[in-house]
Amino acid sequence: MNATERYALWMNSPDIDEQTKAELRAIEHDPQEIEERFYTELEFGTAGLRGILGAGDNRMNVYNVRKATEGLARHLDESVQGTARVCIAYDSRHCSDLFARETACVLAAHGVKVFLYSTLHSVPQLSFTIRELHCDAGVVVTASHNPPKYNGYKVYGPSAGQAAPDLANAITEKIRSVEGFKTAYKPFDEAIRDGSVELIGREIDEIYYQKTMTLLTQPDLVKEKGRDLKLVYTPLHGSGNVPVREILKRIGVTNVTVVKEQEAPDGDFPTVKAPNPEDPNAFTLAFRYAEQVGATVIIGTDPDSDRLGLAVKKTDGDWAVLTGNQIGAILIHSLLSSYKATGMLPNNGLVVRSIVSTQLADAICARFGVALKEVLTGFRFIAEQIAECEQTKKHTFLFGFEESYGFLAGSFARDKDAICAAMLVAEACVVYRERGMTLYDALMEIYETYGWYRESVKSYTLEGKAGIEAIKNAMVLLRKSPLSEIANTAVTKAEDFQKPEETGLPASNVLRYTLSDGAWVTVRPSGTEPKLKLYIGAHETTDEALTARLSALMNDMDAKLTTLLGLA
Repeated sequence: MNATERYALWMNSPDIDEQTKAELRAIEHDPQEIEERFYTELEFGTAGLRGILGAGDNRMNVYNVRKATEGLARHLDESVQGTARVCIAYDSRHCSDLFARETACVLAAHGVKVFLYSTLHSVPQLSFTIRELHCDAGVVVTASHNPPKYNGYKVYGPSAGQAAPDLANAITEKIRSVEGFKTAYKPFDEAIRDGSVELIGREIDEIYYQKTMTLLTQPDLVKEKGRDLKLVYTPLHGSGNVPVREILKRIGVTNVTVVKEQEAPDGDFPTVKAPNPEDPNAFTLAFRYAEQVGATVIIGTDPDSDRLGLAVKKTDGDWAVLTGNQIGAILIHSLLSSYKATGMLPNNGLVVRSIVSTQLADAICARFGVALKEVLTGFRFIAEQIAECEQTKKHTFLFGFEESYGFLAGSFARDKDAICAAMLVAEACVVYRERGMTLYDALMEIYETYGWYRESVKSYTLEGKAGIEAIKNAMVLLRKSPLSEIANTAVTKAEDFQKPEETGLPASNVLRYTLSDGAWVTVRPSGTEPKLKLYIGAHETTDEALTARLSALMNDMDAKLTTLLGLA
């Protein structure tokens, strides 16, 4: 069916409610809007569903959530012996609580035992709960750090990592078997009464806090000196407010100032353009608070509290908003140093990073005799490495990170965990403070020890059908005409990650170029947003040389991609 026919199907279906039909009537004379909403169905992938809120096949709404859940339920019906168990969490976005309940109602109608958080909770807590309650799957209703008009539906497997391709494909096959808009459905109140849906919260939170706190390397020092650390925290209107503050208080970091304007959950995210701790503008209010209280560090978490951003006071009094790579380097160095100092460093330790993350991690791990493994972008690949460590015992997983502000220590959760990361950042602050240093001083010390590494990222956002086609075409053209030089430097190695036989990793739509001076460039479409992403990285002996090198690389690649995307 074409978009017009799909539109008519929604309008004429007795299963679509009148409020939704009223929304669709408002666009009946807007063929472009009808095309955008109905030219395709919202795609279910390894990140589940994600899209703009609204009526239509290509939008996030109750009907698409029910349909996706029906697919998940049918998969569980076939793959799980006995009663399947699923836990559900949701963040502060518009309709997140509604979508979570609808998910529970469809699953309950299939005889699934559902554990639904009674209040908004984070991605890492959901991941933790899957394993703690021996669930067969998990769902989080969130669109992470996207703008307010988005929401999403993340599915997790029994290992507590995001759905791998085989699971996503199996669920997709079942979704396609759903006819029309009819799904199994048990009214929420009935599901609560008969126990098929159980509300959870405080008890499982307590277990999460207790286990996460065991990841501290110097808990006694933090307990004694933590109250002297002045820290500002912003949850950016999301789910981190309660757990981040609670775990900091429990470890002894009690002098925490919260940005009041960004404390309460609010799906409009009224104080920021986007609730993204990667964006320095997200810290504007926090800077004012930090100056007022004399803090030297600011922590921010996104709506589902899986990403953590960090700003630190510089020696000249200005603030530096750190990149995800810089945060990762500080946490790795701090953890490995503490492990070594306390005799806790295993002889088979492993750190895992994504292919677009800093190679400074490699240098740090080499000095400490810790193995480093590179995986594709997507934290589920790090989760797979944790599972492999537990199965083979070849390595002990210590830390995993992605440049996109995702960090995880230990193996209790299997997705990036901003709550745990906030705890570890606070511990690092206390430990370095004992040496008379701030985290900015610590970063400078790392550069002085290992050399100057830095990376840069640029995203090209092209929404809608035309944008998706432009991104696909750009990748096709790059493959047809491989780059031989970038910024007047020869490409010595070109890797196409769609060819597993060349990379040793699963197939992925990624191109990476390594240059003769060790610099690198990677191009990949985002898996969750309508973006083409450009990553560059280099290593120089001075900050000035590094800045110049990155500028040359970015300018050349930006010109190339702008032309390929038709933006010139």
